[in-house]
Amino acid sequence: MDFLNELLFVRLNELPFYVLAIVIGFTVHEFSHAYFANKLGDPTARLLGRVSLNPAVHMDIFGLILLLIAGFGWAKPVPVTRENFKNPRLMGIIVSAVGPISNLVLALFTIIIYYALNYFGIIGSFANNRIDAAIGTFVYYMVTMNCFLFVFNLIPLPPLDGYRILSDWLPRRASAKLQQVEQWAMLLFLLLVFIQPLREVTIQPLYNLAGYLATSFYTFAKIIFGG
Repeated sequence: MDFLNELLFVRLNELPFYVLAIVIGFTVHEFSHAYFANKLGDPTARLLGRVSLNPAVHMDIFGLILLLIAGFGWAKPVPVTRENFKNPRLMGIIVSAVGPISNLVLALFTIIIYYALNYFGIIGSFANNRIDAAIGTFVYYMVTMNCFLFVFNLIPLPPLDGYRILSDWLPRRASAKLQQVEQWAMLLFLLLVFIQPLREVTIQPLYNLAGYLATSFYTFAKIIFGG
């Protein structure tokens, strides 16, 4: 048990809540990409069965395992054929942006539902306090990890959504030059993630920013429900 606690990114007794929050966050994120791509005219993801809230079609096992031990991972990217859009650049930005935005909305929705249930006395009414504690732990991971997914995916480095947004937003000539160095940008991304000193000054501040964002959501919900 001690070995597992040292290996994992989270405490072993909180692992189920962490995994559930990540699976939900990844599923909603990728579903949002697929859904909006299909609505805007690209059926690629729909034909591959990706317009679905079934986690099995979106999960990448290796990415999930890495997230458990390093705090960083990924789901299967949704394939998008931008040529199918009437306005490929604008609609490409929309499809890329809805993934991170969906995580932000999911975090806010979770905390509002939690405080609403608490306000009406549903949470806290259980005979076993462990149930209340379990719900609180799950809500914590749902809010913090979805805030992190929002912040993290907006980094303008491949293969993240922020890079796709930047590539579609830049003038065509600048976008073409950016694509020429895409492989080197990917290497930089991997270095930032896996080299500890670089990670401490890049990825870790993102966790801090996500924490501040989550805290603001808690404060917002407390104001609404008088907590």
